[in-house]
Amino acid sequence: MSKKSRRARAKYRSGGTLPKKSPIKHTQSSKSTLAPIATASSVEYPSSSAQATQHHYVLPELRRIGIIAGALFLIIIVLTFVLG
Repeated sequence: MSKKSRRARAKYRSGGTLPKKSPIKHTQSSKSTLAPIATASSVEYPSSSAQATQHHYVLPELRRIGIIAGALFLIIIVLTFVLG
């Protein structure tokens, strides 16, 4: 089993009080200082060949999972006829 997190232990040890974060103060200015938001056309995605090299292990694992799931499903069906 995993351990409790430090935050949970501190919560119970100190009587249930956690240090509170200071509230964020928002100020409004007359000029906008934010950068323009990037549009969907300016976002560059990795090419499909780069993704294929990164995730080359996914298809064999999915095939293996499918075979195991199918075998277990067949075993369950056979057991229902044998035992039922």
